[in-house]
Amino acid sequence: MMMVRALLPKYHDILEEQGMAEYLNCKQIPVSFERTQSTDELWHLHDDTLQLMKVQNTLPKQSLLDLKIELADRLFHACCFCEHRCKIDRRRTTGICSVQDSRIASEFLHFGEEHVLVPSYTIFFSGCTFHCVFCQNCDISQFPCGTTIEPQELTTAIEQRKKMGARNVNWVGGDPTSNLLYILRVLQQLDSNIAQVWNSNMYCSEETMKLLHGVIDLYLTDFKYGNDSCAKRLSKVDGYSAVVKRNHLLAYQHGEVIVRHLVLPNHGACCSQRIIDWIKENIPQVAVNIMAQYRPEYHAKQYKEIACPVSKEAYLQIKEYAEAQGLFLL
Repeated sequence: MMMVRALLPKYHDILEEQGMAEYLNCKQIPVSFERTQSTDELWHLHDDTLQLMKVQNTLPKQSLLDLKIELADRLFHACCFCEHRCKIDRRRTTGICSVQDSRIASEFLHFGEEHVLVPSYTIFFSGCTFHCVFCQNCDISQFPCGTTIEPQELTTAIEQRKKMGARNVNWVGGDPTSNLLYILRVLQQLDSNIAQVWNSNMYCSEETMKLLHGVIDLYLTDFKYGNDSCAKRLSKVDGYSAVVKRNHLLAYQHGEVIVRHLVLPNHGACCSQRIIDWIKENIPQVAVNIMAQYRPEYHAKQYKEIACPVSKEAYLQIKEYAEAQGLFLL
């Protein structure tokens, strides 16, 4: 437990009421902008403000969080929250993620996450930026469903869940990326000092990563593949490696990180070992969860090498490899 605290000190400070959640600080950073200003001007203002990060004791008339919402709203009109960059107007239709207005498939106190997170108030959005052929949540990720919940209503639920013992708000799915504008609007109305967890495949655009900076306390990442060809074949995404590596580096710079890696059968050398090597070289001070939960769901049986569960031997081989590289495993 001491090692986990050393890797995630700010997160634990929030749990112990010794520190403030990033989004609360964001609401106290003053900015001044006009909606008539160009998007480029607002991005310059956003980035300059992030560099200064001067928190004041009273809520300003306009805050950095307000600026982030304005920028997210503009992205929503020509969507590039993820690296598919559909550029569609989400007020009128959906992109590859199949998300228009945010819909929540389920929300509950989750006791099945990593021990440092539980109990975690987990909010599952429907829709996803990936189309994984083995998706274990395909009922919500590939077939969008759920209900529309107004931000104020969800804010009330978060406050209630915190009283019930929630240690964090865990934004997941599907994937939360398409729902960034909605999430920021919820946080605009929330005042509880509770850690914010971004639980994502990390195929976010650079713009999204900028908007998360100063808002998210802990990045709970899903690092799936060690190369682009496996990502294209099994999740139907282009340019996976460059995007996800860039975003892990940004998360490592701007917050605290737990990396999840699901071991796939017959993908040890091409994916698992390459990911472990990259983590060791680039973001060594993270907690890592090597996961054995793979089972052939959805369309997996149509892909010969992943048509079976991962063997205990294959999983242990990857776990032992990670330990030998000196990674801290949860």
